[in-house]
Amino acid sequence: MSGQAIQFDAELTLRAQIQARADHPEASERVFLKQHDRSWTFGQFRDESSRVAHFLLRRLGRLDERRPGHVAMVLENHLELLSLYGGCGVAGLTLFGVNNGLRGKTLAGVLNQSKARLVVVDERFRDEFDKVRGDLDHIDAENVLYLNTTGGEVGAGEDFLACLAREVAPSGTSLAYPEVTVTPGHNLMIIYTSGTTGLPKGIVNNNFKLCATGIGVSTQLGLGRDDCGYACMPLFHSNSMFIGFMPSFWAGGSLGIRERFSATNFVPDVLRYGVTYWNYVGEPVHYVLSALANEYGDDIERLRREVTNHPRNGLRYAIGNGAAPPDIDRFVDWLGLDDMFELYGSTEAAIATYRRIGDPRGSVGEVTDRSVQILDPQGRECPPAEVDGEGRILNYEQAVGEICRVAEDTGLFQGYFDNPDANSQKYRDGVYHSGDLGHMLVRSGKRHLFFDGRTDDWIRKDGENFSALQVARLLSEHPDVALAAAYGVPCVVSDELVMVAFKQREGSSFDPKGFFDFCEDQVVHGGMDRKWFPDFVRVVEDFEYTGTQKILVRNLKAAHFQPALVSDPLYWRERGDASFKPMTVDDYARLRRQFAKAERLSLLER
Repeated sequence: MSGQAIQFDAELTLRAQIQARADHPEASERVFLKQHDRSWTFGQFRDESSRVAHFLLRRLGRLDERRPGHVAMVLENHLELLSLYGGCGVAGLTLFGVNNGLRGKTLAGVLNQSKARLVVVDERFRDEFDKVRGDLDHIDAENVLYLNTTGGEVGAGEDFLACLAREVAPSGTSLAYPEVTVTPGHNLMIIYTSGTTGLPKGIVNNNFKLCATGIGVSTQLGLGRDDCGYACMPLFHSNSMFIGFMPSFWAGGSLGIRERFSATNFVPDVLRYGVTYWNYVGEPVHYVLSALANEYGDDIERLRREVTNHPRNGLRYAIGNGAAPPDIDRFVDWLGLDDMFELYGSTEAAIATYRRIGDPRGSVGEVTDRSVQILDPQGRECPPAEVDGEGRILNYEQAVGEICRVAEDTGLFQGYFDNPDANSQKYRDGVYHSGDLGHMLVRSGKRHLFFDGRTDDWIRKDGENFSALQVARLLSEHPDVALAAAYGVPCVVSDELVMVAFKQREGSSFDPKGFFDFCEDQVVHGGMDRKWFPDFVRVVEDFEYTGTQKILVRNLKAAHFQPALVSDPLYWRERGDASFKPMTVDDYARLRRQFAKAERLSLLER
């Protein structure tokens, strides 16, 4: 990459690291954050963080066990989100990053579980947030503040920026830090992931862990002062915070920001901000390639001239997970990258790997930690995979198991917020259970990890994990559904798609359009995230059950949407559809060709 990383001698707290950059003779005046026509230097980021810190401490008042220093955000990506993050770091408070796709009871439940006493909400989500304001247990009305992002009407008493200027100081004011003590072990940010039941779980991320992610990723990529990241993935999520913001911050580089991912704006932003690396998840990679294909068609020479070899294209690396190998090849080629690093990891951060040049195609990197093992349901280590000449696993049942860490410690995993039951489920009897399926391939004595999806209780779609049981519970609210199961199935471009199977109530019949509209209503007015919307539907006469009368989800996953293996009616939807449609043999044949082209046919044949 370009330039050396700037070295900062400071304690591993966000508070100390922000101040160190503001005090540095070179870094202080360097532009750090860029969004459209706005920018902040490291010095300005420090001043905004300090200003927000004073505001939050004044609004929260006395802090004790009954009145915790908890702040929540329901925001898209904005400079103010990062000043809120910095402000919590400076003030010794804890920021709860709430998924802005949550709605209804789920949104209220997460906010109540967080015990946050102040929340900053993106004005775009005001209508949805107002629906749950009466259900909030810990946030007083005056501490519900809105960030005016669309130019709508926000009263002066609830306008976050107006209150900040009025109660503390105008923007641009440099204030001394508030006198508080912050240690590396202080909880800085709670990032939510989904559990197998109930509400999403909040993962504790203290100052040390967040600084460590910045150190690790920036070192892995060799980031320097002249490098620029690109945050278009949500900053309430670990993907953008761990491998986007913190690495650029650590190296003394810069970060371009977009409110939300946009395939058509990707290349213009890369050129505008001078982006040199990007943190991604699989499906957006595919969408960027599709947007380029739509714009340039077969005119590869024009694409080379206007994208690959554009004089302002400095993009060299991408790092993330879930991209198909052919998409990786095309992305590297079309965007002119030096390399693309597939990784394996989670917000818990107990296990992490990076794919490097020379690692087997499709792997997520070499595993050098012997405590990381693939375990079968009985807790025994699985043998390495045996593959044929086309890469198919010959001993799938024996080789694929849960990715675990067998050790006395949990690595960087610091537990779930206020959830001892989840902690004991995640780490038990000396084993950290990831909830992910995988296998090892041994090459020249090195163990290489392959990700094979989630266990039955989880679905991973578009880079996010969520509860299959939560999806099933929401769909069971349909008046014609007697019993439902949800599970992840193979996806041609990324992690998994969502499939549901349900048994109908006696006397009812399946209405594809009606069920589609019900799901859409759950997204708009209920508690369903857009990613949870089913992609495939199977209508069963009855389920197979275990001895304890649990649905045999593994059998459903194994058959997924193959008409030859499923005698029940199958339905599906493609992007842009406004209804489910019958899944035919010809449809499946077309999908198989797409999987073959993406080198993922083995996912359908297991």
